[in-house]
Amino acid sequence: MKTILIVEDDSNLSRGITFSFEKEGFAVHVAETLHAGLRIFDRSPINLVILDLNLPDGDGVTFCKTVREKSNVPILMLTARDMETDELDGLMAGADDYITKPFSISILRARAENLLRRSNGNIIQAGTFSLDTNLCKLYRETDEIPISTTEFRLLKLFMSNVGKILSKEQISAVLWERQDEYVDNNTLSVNISRLRSKLKDNKIKTIHGIGYVWSD
Repeated sequence: MKTILIVEDDSNLSRGITFSFEKEGFAVHVAETLHAGLRIFDRSPINLVILDLNLPDGDGVTFCKTVREKSNVPILMLTARDMETDELDGLMAGADDYITKPFSISILRARAENLLRRSNGNIIQAGTFSLDTNLCKLYRETDEIPISTTEFRLLKLFMSNVGKILSKEQISAVLWERQDEYVDNNTLSVNISRLRSKLKDNKIKTIHGIGYVWSD
């Protein structure tokens, strides 16, 4: 199930958008402020953000820039402003599409679904690193970094959850799908150590007593 985050302070509008998407089988989170939206984004897996440009506690452009520092999730920006400079500001901040109020809910849904289709590609981006999930290849900018199958699984998990602490149990469950693949309690730390050496960058940080986090 795809999950959408709506950051919009007009409760009537957000209810209408929510109803439309839930009817199509989407899960929907709603926030009325920038702060609440960022809190939901950091705590929940989100596939698409529908973002109002004008929020009670800040500007949607600020939200967009903050999200872009850690995720390539598609962002569809909503606004009552129709100036070309406002659209440009939103797109330059990282928005993928832009729609001006008032608008048709069916057009909004069509644009959102188009963004979701485009985001189902095979590249996961995190900072200067990109992971091709079809070819199982890792790149720092344009330079390929050779990786093993286990390292690929680790990278896919970490780069899809930038900034989120993952427990050792969560990582092990993804890394070794069969119990007989797991060797001993030291296997995870050894694999992460090898991966860190290849990255030559302290992206994977240890959270003592809990697990690890990819930090940009």
